[in-house]
Amino acid sequence: MGLISELLLLPAAPVRGTFWVLQQVVDEAERQYYDPSAIQSELARLSDQLDAGEIDEAEFDRREDELLDRLETMQNREQG
Repeated sequence: MGLISELLLLPAAPVRGTFWVLQQVVDEAERQYYDPSAIQSELARLSDQLDAGEIDEAEFDRREDELLDRLETMQNREQG
């Protein structure tokens, strides 16, 4: 039965392969997006921008909250 189903699904192999590649790309993008060291680097850069006067306090708070939310999401993923 396995061989017959594989033969019948053979025409769909390029589509299945494309979906697999897309899933790998999404997984890697999420890994990088939620990487704690990358988030900490962004927080440090954000702090530097505030100190240099490139952004105001409101912008700093908004972006800091986004980064901390990403960090919390990653920690929740690791736990669950």
